[in-house]
This record gives sequence, structure tokens and C-alpha cells, in this order.
Amino acid sequence: MKLWKKPLKVGLVGATGVVGETFINILEEYGQPIAELRPFASVNSLGMKIELAGKQWPVQVLKADCFYGLDMVFFSSGDDISLEWAPEAVRAGAFAIDNSNAFRMNPEVHLVVPEVNGHLLNPQSKPQIIANPNCSTIQLVVALKPLLDKFGIDDVTVSTYQAVSGAGLPGYEELIHQTQNYQEMDHVPKAFTKQILFNCIPQIGTFGDDGFSSEESKIMTESPKILGVPDLKVSAFTVRIPALNSHSEAVWVTLKKDTTKEEFTNTLGSFEGLAIFTEDYPTALEISGEEPVFVGRIHQDRHNKKRWLMWVVADNLKKGAALNGLQIAETIFC
Repeated sequence: MKLWKKPLKVGLVGATGVVGETFINILEEYGQPIAELRPFASVNSLGMKIELAGKQWPVQVLKADCFYGLDMVFFSSGDDISLEWAPEAVRAGAFAIDNSNAFRMNPEVHLVVPEVNGHLLNPQSKPQIIANPNCSTIQLVVALKPLLDKFGIDDVTVSTYQAVSGAGLPGYEELIHQTQNYQEMDHVPKAFTKQILFNCIPQIGTFGDDGFSSEESKIMTESPKILGVPDLKVSAFTVRIPALNSHSEAVWVTLKKDTTKEEFTNTLGSFEGLAIFTEDYPTALEISGEEPVFVGRIHQDRHNKKRWLMWVVADNLKKGAALNGLQIAETIFC
């Protein structure tokens, strides 16, 4: 990630959550020039301080005029907060990069993965809301984009295996607690609908009348918008698994043109943001903390020579959330 052209004044809504913590860690790792950090969280976090750029920044609560003077505000604190406060950030003169679902399908708001559709962002544009896609959508479209450009795509099917960190700190802590007390017969679920330890839960979000969960609907609606193919057929099935971090996806993609495994693999390997396993395969445990989207187990379907299968893994807190948001900022401020 490139350094910003000048020190920025940055707001972070949801500063004490797992995505907020990852956001701070990435800023620190890259040594981005920070003129000011305004971390925002709930009243329960008042008194806390966030360390960044050699300074301690006190946590604040959202209130009238709290965004004035900022260049950018990153939101990772739920739909209701974003709906109310992201427009306030823009009115105050800041770019609002929103990690919630609030604005993703708004036709007036860009839904951006910089490697895929970063051309939509204009560094000379006025402050606006920019939507950060769903974590499981981001890694999928990064893997699909070079295939779409090279071969065209007829349809996509994806089955996800998503880590508990995608449910925030409560999900993370619930798996840790259940693991530490694994001999207990009955674990009362709080963050999930059922016990997550030693289990797989085929529900992420609420179910719609059509039987799809809200997480599945996000993947199916966001992917065509990001890829710029409104009629692209995407089917998704999402599962929560007892992994701490990083999401994994089994992906079936039907191309419009014939190709070879070598050409398919080389097409992916030449794309920014992808790392390809040709002999081994990536797993969630191994790649946690890494920035790329990893792809392995590339092989052709036995029954349809235009259909290809691949295994796609990425850190949902980094590329799936905080890093993608900071790459959006990079496009604007670098």
C-alpha cells in the first residue's frame, strides 16, 4: 500500500471492534502519515485510548459536528450507525468509507474493490460515501475479475466456510470460551444460532422467504454490481465454521470460452492482489494476517469443460474489511 501524499486526519467509527483494531494495525504497519486520529465507539469505551503514530488518541462518542476537519471517516459499526452518521461525515467535508451493508446496493453509491473497479474512484471528486463490500464478496470478486476479463463468465456458484471473527468480537470470544470448556455437555450459544464448537452452522444472517440467508443474498447481489455485469448469475451457500479467522470458499465458475488449466492459472496469477497455489493449497489458519486473496485446487469440471473449480481463501478482517477500506483511501489520497 502506498503512503498518502500528506498526513491525513482520520475518523474511525467502531474503533474498539475487531475490524477497527485491524484498521489501526495496518496503519501502524505501513507507517501511514497521520495528522489526527479520532476514534469513535460506544459510551462503554470512554476513557480508552488508541495508540497510533506514537500518540495516544482518546476514544470519543458520536455527537453533532464530531467529524469536522477530518479528511476521511471509516465506518465499521453496523447499518444503523452508518445510515445516520455517514451522511454527516460527508456534510462535514470528509470521505465516508462504510463497511456496513447500509449503502452497498444504493445506485448512487460506489461499491468498490480497488483491484476490480477502482476506476470508479476519482481523486478529484467531492467527499462522498463509498461502500466497502461484504467480506466474503470481496475475495470472490478479486478471483473472478481476471477470468471475466479474459474468458467471460456465464455463471458462478460458491459455498463459503466462514470464520467466527466475521461475527465480531462476540463470535471470536464464544469459540474461544467453548474451546477452553470443551468438556461441558451443553454450550449455550449467544453469538450464533447453535453451538459453534465441533460444529458447522449453515446460517449466516437471517433467512428470507426464498430460503437464502442475508449473507448469501449479499454475495449474490453485490458481486454483479462490483464486476459491472448486472445480469451475472451468482448462487451462494454460506456456512459458519469453528475457525477463528479467514474465510474459505469453494467456487464453481462457468466460462464463456474454452481454456486450459495452465492458461486459467496464469490468468489468475498475473492479477494484482491474487496469490496462487499450484502444488499445495491455502487454508484459513495458514494465511491469516496476510493481505492477498489466495487461490488453490484449480481443476476442470468432469462434466462441463467450460466449468472450473477453485478454492479461494482470504483474511476477512484484512482484505475482507479494513485493508480494502484503506486501499479505497489509497486510491483517493495517493
